[in-house]
Amino acid sequence: MSGTRVAIVGGGPVGLAAALFAARAGMSPTVIEARDTDGDKACGEGLMPGVMPLLDELGIDPPGHELRGVSYRQGNRQVDHLFPVVPGRGVRRTVLVDALRTETDRFEIPRVQARVTSLTQDPSTVRLHCAEGEEIEADYVLACDGLHSTIARQLGLVARPRKRARRYGLRQHFRCRPWGSMIEVYYAGDAELYVTPVDDETVGVAVLGPKGINLARTIARVPQVSAHLGQAPVASKLRGAGPFPYKARSAQVGRVLLVGDAAGYVDAITGEGLRVGFAQAREAVSAVDSGQPASYPRRWRAVTREFRLLTRGLVALASSPLRGSIVPLASTAPRVFGVVVDRLAR
Repeated sequence: MSGTRVAIVGGGPVGLAAALFAARAGMSPTVIEARDTDGDKACGEGLMPGVMPLLDELGIDPPGHELRGVSYRQGNRQVDHLFPVVPGRGVRRTVLVDALRTETDRFEIPRVQARVTSLTQDPSTVRLHCAEGEEIEADYVLACDGLHSTIARQLGLVARPRKRARRYGLRQHFRCRPWGSMIEVYYAGDAELYVTPVDDETVGVAVLGPKGINLARTIARVPQVSAHLGQAPVASKLRGAGPFPYKARSAQVGRVLLVGDAAGYVDAITGEGLRVGFAQAREAVSAVDSGQPASYPRRWRAVTREFRLLTRGLVALASSPLRGSIVPLASTAPRVFGVVVDRLAR
């Protein structure tokens, strides 16, 4: 559908990727972002191997730090799995956003700073109403506006999770030379601590757990990490995210398609948000390009099904009385553990 006007709400990595997929399909995308910032937010920043072909498809090769695999650790127990074919890459979110913005500039894709507050649609057009009084009209809208999606809320699609099931995340960077090339995952009390090298001089540290989790206290519980960080200076602001999970009742209503976290998010426990988000963006553009937006929910389920099932299983295990036996069990069944990691990483 050459020339199709597509408004993409949200200028994070998934929104920018959607814009590039749309431009490459011959459409006329416009990215609408509420805040003109560096694009930073709390995330693990470990790009799994499955992301790399999608970045190649988009013409993106952001600098970072090679990730050879994942290491799960609990007390003095440890189980490692190396990615079998190609490595992943640790990349700061701001670096990834900069690379995507540079590519959108090369395609001359407009980026509009505006805050969408509501929308209306008819059989041929969607109108986005902005806080500044501006109205933006498009043939289709891709809502890539994240975990607290304004578009999903306006469409009445948001289903709130049970209170007792909610989890939260925090992330901060430290100026410290990475001590390895693995994503390290530590089980510490009721939280998981993630360490990801993102360049030759910086590591990102994230924690996931119940409301009230504290990054510094969690680091202090893990001597293997606190010994390395020592007096390392912080290299970014402390960022938070949540609550998880987040559920949308549908990924598509009329000419509006929800993409990435806006369409539903289980948990950050697997670090697969961007791979799945990019795949959704490609499918959303394909559905629009074929003139069949109603095919998108089926496509969405297909590209997210395995991620959703495995993530729910891992979260349930991490929240159960068996939490303390996760790493010991993985070490006694390394092949099963490797299959799970590979399925999530591909």
